[in-house]
Amino acid sequence: MKKVYIVSHSHWDREWYIPYEAHHMRLIELMDDLLELFETDPEFDSFHLDGQTIILDDYLQVRPEKEAAVRRAIEAGKLKIGPFYILQDAFLTSSESNVRNMLIGMQESKKWGTPVKLGYFPDTFGNMGQTPQLMKEANLDVAAFGRGVKPTGFNNVVINDEKYSSQFSEMWWDGPDGSRILGVLFANWYSNGNEIPTNKEQAKVFWEQKLRDAEQYAATDHLLMMNGCDHQPVQKDITEAIRVANELYPDIEFIHAGFDTYLNALKADLPADLSVIEGELTSQESDGWYTLANTASSRVYLKQRNTEVSCQLENMAEPLATMAFAEGFDYPSDQLDYAWKTLMQNHPHDSICGCSVDAVHRGMMTRFETANEVGKYVASEATAFLANKIDTSAFRSEAKPFVVWNTTSHAKTGSVQVEIEWERMLFAGNKHDTLYDKLSAKPVPEVCVIDVNGNQIPFEIITHEVKFGFDLPKDAFRVPYIARYITVQLFLTEMPAYSHEVFALVQKEANTLGENIIRDGRTLENEFIRVDIQENGQLTATHKATSRVHENLLSFEETGDIGNEYIFFEPTGVSRYYSHDVPANIQVIRNTPNVGEIEIRQEMLVPESADELLEKEQKMVLEFKLRQAKRSKKMKKMVITTRVVLEKNNSLVQFETTVNNDIKDHRVRVLFPTSFETNVHQADSIYEVVSRQNKMPETWENVTNPNHQHAFVHMGDESFGMTIANFGLNEYEVLEDNTIALTLFRSVGEMGDWGYFETPEAQCLGEQVFKYALIIHGAGGKEETFHQAKQFQVPFTAAQTGIHTGSLPAKSSFLTADNDAFLMTALKKAQEDDAIIVRGYNLKNTKEPLRVKMGGRTGYRSNLLEEGREPLLGELKPAEIMRRKRAAFG
Repeated sequence: MKKVYIVSHSHWDREWYIPYEAHHMRLIELMDDLLELFETDPEFDSFHLDGQTIILDDYLQVRPEKEAAVRRAIEAGKLKIGPFYILQDAFLTSSESNVRNMLIGMQESKKWGTPVKLGYFPDTFGNMGQTPQLMKEANLDVAAFGRGVKPTGFNNVVINDEKYSSQFSEMWWDGPDGSRILGVLFANWYSNGNEIPTNKEQAKVFWEQKLRDAEQYAATDHLLMMNGCDHQPVQKDITEAIRVANELYPDIEFIHAGFDTYLNALKADLPADLSVIEGELTSQESDGWYTLANTASSRVYLKQRNTEVSCQLENMAEPLATMAFAEGFDYPSDQLDYAWKTLMQNHPHDSICGCSVDAVHRGMMTRFETANEVGKYVASEATAFLANKIDTSAFRSEAKPFVVWNTTSHAKTGSVQVEIEWERMLFAGNKHDTLYDKLSAKPVPEVCVIDVNGNQIPFEIITHEVKFGFDLPKDAFRVPYIARYITVQLFLTEMPAYSHEVFALVQKEANTLGENIIRDGRTLENEFIRVDIQENGQLTATHKATSRVHENLLSFEETGDIGNEYIFFEPTGVSRYYSHDVPANIQVIRNTPNVGEIEIRQEMLVPESADELLEKEQKMVLEFKLRQAKRSKKMKKMVITTRVVLEKNNSLVQFETTVNNDIKDHRVRVLFPTSFETNVHQADSIYEVVSRQNKMPETWENVTNPNHQHAFVHMGDESFGMTIANFGLNEYEVLEDNTIALTLFRSVGEMGDWGYFETPEAQCLGEQVFKYALIIHGAGGKEETFHQAKQFQVPFTAAQTGIHTGSLPAKSSFLTADNDAFLMTALKKAQEDDAIIVRGYNLKNTKEPLRVKMGGRTGYRSNLLEEGREPLLGELKPAEIMRRKRAAFG
């Protein structure tokens, strides 16, 4: 007998086309209605609370007196919660953010009851390839999703190599490591059972269509009807509507149910011929217009801030707190959870994707700042604790010691700026308004940086400054003072992973360090690479180990965009503008044996905006593909200034591009042509380095092929390769000639989707600053560049300290891994006990040996919920996410 399972729900975007609080108040009404309905209609089975536990917090923030009623509803199985904290965008949030969403979501769920055992992704803009492994490691074996797979229907032939198509709405989903889960596609969307009529005539028309639509794709006689949609109020007469349906169709059973009931029935009746889909699901076989990948370049300032705060928490605050915890520091679990929750409130798909109204994104910036300040506080407390434990007694009494930490999972080469307090005068006991002049009148000392053995370390003085400062003692009132500060930049080579080293600023003349980086005013060169800057601003880069030359690098492309926050759409019949078509002003900014810095300034004349037709077409709510708007005939100057930086001993060529943007309705990209003859490239995604095709299939109608990345995109062959690293620039495209096009920003004036919502702040007017880097490698160096790209986002940490003895040596590594194929994403204390968690993944699709050393304590393997104690095998499976749990400190 055919069964129809009607799941009541409301897909709850916390913020989107109206600001957060406007949605929030409607949530209060929904929850009030639900609690009343649970009490008044005993036939109402349950309500699915959209897979996210934050809704409970949002409700009880306004209705705290309803906590007992909410708990009763959950315990009675009426209110179905979890398993996630929020419904995040999978591709624009970090690997760790995706795990924390599950980990915190499961914890929050268990405070109330039993979470729904379903990976719920109804509206994510594509699905990450490691979803099967992530779900399995969270004890989930089914994922339900709305995008990414093309259901072909019964009458179409599905051949074995169609990795992204399925003849059914149910399918097996394999991850790159071989993990398999059951996938359930909302083939007719997650609103296919919305607003079911109770009138028999209307219900007959409704069900004839809805049943036919569901049967077209269902693999079994168990049909899923999702009774709800975006911010949908609960259908209060749903049980009456179900009674009417059962009367109309006596040969079909209509039941009100939760996902657990439906999934249990479905699993028991699956056919043998389900399709198998593989890896990431981004609508690869569609026409390419509604993949929504261009959200990666909407409001790029959000992505940059997200990268900064994510790195602050997962790559600095937590590793430092963990190192300190091993020495007796009180690990700040609650503070870090608070920071993570605050950050994740910016991670829903309409938030981090930058596709909401302006008020939403203004609120996000406050959350970013909140989470970042907590992360910085935790890091500073941990470094202060550690610094006091480190032995600095080898320095003479007049030295100013400081500690530098590498909190990444790989040896790091690069520079770090450290502000050193050289001398202070307290307000107490002095006429404080005279102290500034007294200190400023003192001669500036001649200084250098040394290690504990007295060896001079390559450095440069950045600033001398006299300014106000203060201490906040833990056991006394604040202490204000005026102090002289000397900011120095150190250049460190191969500092080991998760390590610290003590240095000191001393009064002494610095050694001369050799030949400068810049030669002839336009050439930067070190032992790895030579970069020649041409008159038009393009670069020629020579990889010295292989003599491989890459030409015409660093060209800026500007073009019109009459799309929206979701989708880039270039006006037809318009020109693109390129920086290499105009002369460049080239100026040496800094040239020493440690670092060379050259500024390239280019002025481009481009249209100031779209023409007047665009505003009319937007107000008409005309689909972007049908728009006929062109670009304005009025031209305006756009100035692009790029700093090119090359450091001694560092193979990265670093770029900082500044655009004072006053152009509307356009897109700016930077181009890196390659000479590689290959059909594929690689980029980092969630816990994997994914290989993607350079060209799309014949079904692809979109003239562009935007893709997501986090830290890098790479292209190469067996002998050579090029990696483009970035900081918060999540969109790239590989062009037809295998040029890597990195999107810097898009400027658009409307949200898009189902109506007309003006978003003037999405034009991203004003000064915009972008950081990215070029790394060229020879044979076998690919994974090394992947680590470098990640490290490009994570600065060294430094803290000044005093001269004292300590239990920790002046130079030490906390943790080491013996295989570059392993990239660590977390070093933290476990949520539920005092064990230490190491989490990371295999950068390769081959089995790799691996030993992780951290003291002498026993290590074992846990799942992503940090449960279990399985033996470590000393190897990584292809694309495996590894979770090492070290025994608790006693």
